Amino acid sequence: MSKFLLVLTTVFLSLTAFAQDGEKLFNANCKSCHAPTDKRVVGPGLAGVEGRWKDRALLYKWIKNNKEVLASGDSYANELYNTYNKSVMTIFPALTDKDIDGILKYVAEYKAPPDATPVATEAVGAGNTDSTFSTYTLVGLGLLFLMLMFVLINVRKTLAKVDATQTGETLPTEFEGTLGQKVSNWISHNKKVVAVGSLVIIGYLSVLGWNTLSGIGIYEGYQPDQPIKFSHKLHAGKNAVSCIYCHGSAERGKAAGVPSANVCMNCHKYIQEGPVYGKVEIAKIYAALDYNPDKQTYGNNPKPIKWIKVHNLPDHVYFNHAQHVVVGKVECQKCHGPVQEMDTIRQYSQLTMGWCINCHRETKVSMEGNGYYKELHDKLAVKYKGQNLTVSKIGGLECSKCHY
Repeated sequence: MSKFLLVLTTVFLSLTAFAQDGEKLFNANCKSCHAPTDKRVVGPGLAGVEGRWKDRALLYKWIKNNKEVLASGDSYANELYNTYNKSVMTIFPALTDKDIDGILKYVAEYKAPPDATPVATEAVGAGNTDSTFSTYTLVGLGLLFLMLMFVLINVRKTLAKVDATQTGETLPTEFEGTLGQKVSNWISHNKKVVAVGSLVIIGYLSVLGWNTLSGIGIYEGYQPDQPIKFSHKLHAGKNAVSCIYCHGSAERGKAAGVPSANVCMNCHKYIQEGPVYGKVEIAKIYAALDYNPDKQTYGNNPKPIKWIKVHNLPDHVYFNHAQHVVVGKVECQKCHGPVQEMDTIRQYSQLTMGWCINCHRETKVSMEGNGYYKELHDKLAVKYKGQNLTVSKIGGLECSKCHY
């Protein structure tokens, strides 16, 4: 029995690995020109491809050396060749028959992801304080103070009644009159309690006011929904696309820049369906460019994509991406956080003056092999011998460096 189970396990694992290899082989060799569905990309969709050939052996030969099949005069091969403007398909002589079987099995079992728009991510509000929470907290503290006051009034009144009953005296005037008069009398007879309670409320309001004012202009955690859902986790993380590929101006100028939709089309002219959002979000790129993916033609009515800016600095602050990325060799994640783990991009850092200054005080300048600092390095190497040369020591704390 144990041997039988071992055989079954081995077969199951082999089939699983075979299917996984088929997907990897398809992605590595076929995906740039073919879809696993009937959708045309550069070449025809591969769904049902086996049924379009006389036999599998001929299909093997077509993939490994299609010129030989065309030269043989095969009618379907030549029809395919003429339909696609006599473009010769790339040959894959290194693929074995087993490799091709794995690709065909993957195509035959492929199921497209649903065209469902995921639930929108709730945007995090700007600032460090939640005004609703603060209001509720303040009201709650006020109610708690009033309840405590009335409890103390009742306790004091009860004790006064007991004392008056035993001594035969009348109740003090502080317990007589209307509710307002009773409260006023109680306050006048309990000035220490009122003073302590007032100090607590004043202290709380002062802290609340300080936090509110100090949070003005700070948008740490700001995460707006974009008009097109772009997953950095998928592109920068899983697919390891370099930040500079899309934000190329980060190496050449002040702003990192928002990539144009044409940059997206470098890949998505061929990749028309994503693993997270299906076709929905990619279709928005086509709509913006007035692009027809079936005919692979552009129209005359393109529209701009209204991206929402996430990182904003005050107008009086100067920040140059090229100076930090190229000269300072600062990684993008230093300021923008682990973007490779974010589906929807958010502001990771405070981006305040104090935050920048602390970075300049702590960050060591890469002098070695950096021609930009060669002349400066010779002077500072003597001045700060044996010390770490941080940005602050090369003028990084001067006001005019960032404010103009």
